[in-house]
Order: sequence, then C-alpha cells, then structure tokens
Amino acid sequence: MEYKALITGLGNPGPEYVKTRHNIGFMTVDALAEMAISRKSMRFKKIEISGDYELFSICISGINVLVTKPLTYMNLSGKAVSSICGRYSIPIQNVVVIHDELDLPTGRMKFKKGGGNNGHRGLESIQDKMNSADFYRIRIGIGRPEFSSQVKDYVLEEFDSTDLNIAAEMSIAAIKGLNLYFRRGQGPATQFMNSFIPDAVKSEP
Repeated sequence: MEYKALITGLGNPGPEYVKTRHNIGFMTVDALAEMAISRKSMRFKKIEISGDYELFSICISGINVLVTKPLTYMNLSGKAVSSICGRYSIPIQNVVVIHDELDLPTGRMKFKKGGGNNGHRGLESIQDKMNSADFYRIRIGIGRPEFSSQVKDYVLEEFDSTDLNIAAEMSIAAIKGLNLYFRRGQGPATQFMNSFIPDAVKSEP
C-alpha cells in the first residue's frame, strides 16, 4: 500500500507522562485512534511497534496516511520520523507534526508549514535528522510559565482538570483540522485551526 503522508504526535513514553503538557501530541494521536476504531470507514490498523515508535495506518478523507508516536523520548523524535519516512518514501513536505507550543496560550492552536523550532527539542530533532524544517506543524498552545527557568519542569507537569478538558477539545479540533487539510488543503485547515476556541475557554468569565 502507498502512503501519502505521515502524522507524528510528539510526547514521551511511559505512564508518568500521559497527562503532561509535553504529551499533547500523543493525546491527539490517541484521540485519532479512538475515533478511527469507531468509524470503520477510516480503516485503522496497527502496523508496527518497535523500540523507536508505534506505527499505524489510517484512511483520512480517502487518503492512506501513516500515524506514529515516537518512543525515543522527545529529544530523539527525529530518529523515528527519519526511519519511517525513509522506509515508506514519504517526503518531508508530507509530514505533519503535532506538538505543544509554549508561545500560544492554552486553548489556542496554529497550523503552519516550516519555520524554526523555538527551542522545542522534538522539532529540533526532526529538523536535524531530516535536514529540513519544511514540514507542517499543528502547534497546540500550553502557555508559558512566568520565568524561563521554569520551562523544563512546566512542560512535564500534568494538566490540571480544567486544562485537561481544554486539551481534549484541542485534540478533537486538531483531528478535524487534519480532515480539512487532507480533503481541501492547507488554507481551509489553517483557517479552522487558527480560529478555533474551545467551549471551555468560551465559557470562562
């Protein structure tokens, strides 16, 4: 089977990281898997689990796509992406990376192609291994702590109950954005994701 793209959700493996801010990419891939299992039309299938990644195939808007969760910890995410892209002949331009973003507030996200890594070690690793930054990113906001010295601990903290609900809404919205991207292209997907505001945020006083 020929696959047209690779969706990569970034995070850290292990139960201690499941609900942490840094794992919003994993959360989104898990939500996508649950949705696909309930919809037979999406033809979800687990392909492989190795030491470096979990790999699945899925049909989104009639397009066969690979989905992965790197298991190498965040700093080595590029190892999995590089291996999968090489094995399945997927160009960097057809990679979509879902990750946490400090420079966006909780409850906002942006869809873009290319750019820097803003100190995000997962993005940095992918850029280094692929020798390119020319991939799509779904940047899901987690906000930024008051001091830069707090960032390392902040991203590895668990969402509180309110922000966890917001994160769940963001994951579902990111999946809707992916459907738009594969069905209608970058423009409509960008418009939807960049303007999305979760109900939990709208209801705040």
